[in-house]
Amino acid sequence: MSSTNRSNARDTHISDYYVTPRDCIRNFLGNWLEDLQSNLKDDILMVGERPDRAYWLDPCAGGDEKHCMSYPDVIKSEFDPNVLTTMDIRENSPAEIKGDYLLTEIEKNYYDVIITNPPFNIAREIIEKALEDVKVGGYVVMLLRLNFFGSKQRFDFWEKQLPVWAYVHHRRMSFTDDNKTDSIEYMHAVWQKGNKPKYTMLKII
Repeated sequence: MSSTNRSNARDTHISDYYVTPRDCIRNFLGNWLEDLQSNLKDDILMVGERPDRAYWLDPCAGGDEKHCMSYPDVIKSEFDPNVLTTMDIRENSPAEIKGDYLLTEIEKNYYDVIITNPPFNIAREIIEKALEDVKVGGYVVMLLRLNFFGSKQRFDFWEKQLPVWAYVHHRRMSFTDDNKTDSIEYMHAVWQKGNKPKYTMLKII
């Protein structure tokens, strides 16, 4: 499917739900946590050292009768954290909380990491809310198209809050059961609340 067709498909999908490949999540988490461990002075919440003790939230967890919730499944299997909260707007999702994250009051300064694959058309709004909700020093992690950086509509956002890291996946992802990919590159962008860098560090993984 071409990137143009894929974009149209996502815009018309009722919840913009596409299954995030778990191997890509594992690849990202391994690289990111390794980088946190090498910069302990900046990781004030010690997420890199003890991800099992971190409080995680996936506000767009996905999942249905045929698919697991990708991020929670990987996080639970890798770390078995004490706190892993899942939310999704879709009634057929196995998420523990059914609701629209943008319209839901979340206890602020409770979660260490808010991580998800957000619907593209409201990704900025989800990022901005997550940065309000997460702990000071905590992390907001979003799977985004690499070209999310290139928009006049988001330039004012970048002036206020660049991500600290952009982990660009060198292999194109497949979000469908037929394993087909498109012409879009994806990244896991990582913000840290309270950290406003002058530039974003980019790493190819």
